[in-house]
Amino acid sequence: MIITDLLERNARLYRDEIALVEINPSDERDKATTWREASLIGVTNPDAPYRRDMTWASFDRRANRFANLLLSRGIKKGTKVGILLMNCLEWLPLYFGILKAGCIAVPLNFRYSSDEIQYCVDLADIEVLLFGPEFVTRMEPIHNDMPKVKIMFYVGKNGPDYTEDVWSLMRFCSTLCPPVELTENDYAAIYFSSGTTGFPKAILHDHKALYCSCVTEQNHHGQQRDDVFLCIPPLYHTGAKMHWFGSLISGSKAVILRGVKPEWILRAVTEEKCTIVWLLVPWAQDILDAIESGRVDMSHYLLEQWRLLHIGAQPVPPSLIKRWLKYFPNHQYDTNYGLSESLGPGCVHLGVENIDKVGAIGKAGYLWEARVVNEDGKEVAVGEVGELCVKGPGVMKCYYKNPDATDEILKGDWLYTGDMAEVDEDGFITLVDRKKDVIISGGENLYPVQIEAFLRKNDKIKDVAVIGMPDQRLGEIAVAIIEIKEGSQCTEEEINDFCLDLPRYKRPKKIIFAKVPRNPTGKIEKPLLREKYCHGRLVEAQIKS
Repeated sequence: MIITDLLERNARLYRDEIALVEINPSDERDKATTWREASLIGVTNPDAPYRRDMTWASFDRRANRFANLLLSRGIKKGTKVGILLMNCLEWLPLYFGILKAGCIAVPLNFRYSSDEIQYCVDLADIEVLLFGPEFVTRMEPIHNDMPKVKIMFYVGKNGPDYTEDVWSLMRFCSTLCPPVELTENDYAAIYFSSGTTGFPKAILHDHKALYCSCVTEQNHHGQQRDDVFLCIPPLYHTGAKMHWFGSLISGSKAVILRGVKPEWILRAVTEEKCTIVWLLVPWAQDILDAIESGRVDMSHYLLEQWRLLHIGAQPVPPSLIKRWLKYFPNHQYDTNYGLSESLGPGCVHLGVENIDKVGAIGKAGYLWEARVVNEDGKEVAVGEVGELCVKGPGVMKCYYKNPDATDEILKGDWLYTGDMAEVDEDGFITLVDRKKDVIISGGENLYPVQIEAFLRKNDKIKDVAVIGMPDQRLGEIAVAIIEIKEGSQCTEEEINDFCLDLPRYKRPKKIIFAKVPRNPTGKIEKPLLREKYCHGRLVEAQIKS
């Protein structure tokens, strides 16, 4: 089956029921800037209504109109169509319109600079580009320097003169499904890697992988018709969209929240009667901090229907879930592991029945296989560290136009994730760290995730990142960048005393108090930290050697 078939089924069976809701929260201090989380993002529409919604029938009609618009302009099956939009009600209908036209959807990170946009557009051979008002200033210097792009559609009012108004054009297009034959083996989407090791790579997936995500997600979290999913992370990323696929397959409502403040999240859960919420670690921490500081009064919200919290995109500290269950004791909890190369979350998952295993990422997900292997490709013994590999119908076809990089991580049907992990006696997998983030200090392997998990047990610490700093004697030393909770005070001496419970070789040799940067999917931006704090030391070490 193709996921566009699911949309058409929902439009037929649940025609006038709400499929999508968009919430635009604001307050006096942050009016019209709810998504300005990076300096690159322009001001969103200050007059945007607080709430908009869309039925399943309208969703399908809009997708059909855009598909027919593409076909009317001579766009052929297999053409790459880029999406550069903030989360909005129109995002998913446009995405599905691309798929219905037989084209390949290419979502772009909303934090990309002009140079990165140009790079990704060229790499993916994008011929049609959709973008919204938040990106005009970034498109201005490059719109003449993308020769592969034949059409630029503007998603908004009063677009630049080099664009076409997509809404005006769609009004004259048919609402009927276009006669494009699709199979599960047709290419469907290109997603970009997070770029933690340099410029992002283009990851090519087929329709079978998209449908696999739907089935896997619903199997893990049991979405039913009366569930309501709160979606906060960016839709350009596989995680948010593939978790929403559970709502697609169950025909249930989803809420797109354009903001991450604890009050806004709890208000959306209350007003829309949300039952499932996917949070990133920092957002869960912010909610708990707001409750514990008294800024949020739980009695002001109706949260009884909220049945499931799940977290992904990064290792989850067990201390966080222990805190969470103190305030939400009736919640089911799950964590999901995935990567864009395996089309999002679910290739490994904990399972709501395994709350006693919090800290692990779990076992192979539904339709997936997983193993942890050494450098010879043999499975490691219990407690030993190796590289996590996964196998299943969601594995990428390739890195587009990059066969060498493809060969590095695809070994037959197995995807080598680059994540180091270990397996316990019950078969549960725990992440240790990224292979490239491992610190080798005096011949010992240090795994930053383990040190970070220990430091997060300190009540004064809001967030922490551990990186390796070049050192002439030891090769590298562990450095902890620590972000202290608002209103707390902490000294380096306190942290060093706290770390006495760590083995001596694992203790950070240097403490830096600073903000911990994270990307929109919640991952710590360690390359930025290395550039900021370690580059000078690397040059110095090279000179001395």
